[in-house]
Amino acid sequence: MQQLLLELAPPPPPTLDNFSPGKNGAALKALSGALEDGERCVFLWGPGGSGKTHLLRAFSAAGAAAGLEVATADDADRLGEAAQVALFDQCNRLRASGGAFAASAGAPPAQLALRPDLRSRLASGIVLQLRPLSDADKAAALHAHAAARGIALDAELIRYLLTHFDRDMGTQIAALDALDRYSLQRKRPITLPLLKEALGLLDAAKR
Repeated sequence: MQQLLLELAPPPPPTLDNFSPGKNGAALKALSGALEDGERCVFLWGPGGSGKTHLLRAFSAAGAAAGLEVATADDADRLGEAAQVALFDQCNRLRASGGAFAASAGAPPAQLALRPDLRSRLASGIVLQLRPLSDADKAAALHAHAAARGIALDAELIRYLLTHFDRDMGTQIAALDALDRYSLQRKRPITLPLLKEALGLLDAAKR
């Protein structure tokens, strides 16, 4: 059922603007600064679902749009020996050329089982911890996304979305966008009964 929703309304491409920061505003500021005149090396660490992949993909896209050479390394702690050497060399090259670099892992550089020279390089810039969004943060992000599309959501519908779908924001946004399309098709306002109706139809189609 959730896969059908995602097929109907795939999440928008990750950008720095559509990232829901919650308590991670410093990460957005650091990445934006790396694309301008700030520190060019940013390392983000935190648990799964805290936004690391979104931010690195958004950073890469923003750098390309700005004509700046950037590189990213998601899950840097999973790199093999050869990839670590290549990453270290790439970091040095970008520093020399004025490019920017961002990496992520589940722990800060000092705690990673990587080559000492790479750990040192990853820790040489801005190192920030990412924290997963709270339910209140997610609800606020859904309200903001809906408002941008001219949709008014009540608290009960938001709670239903948060408890009946994968809790990552990409899935939540995809579900909301699919519901928006369905409401336009049915010429009915977005309500909890409409959401349940749409899910029932999608579930039946899946069978």
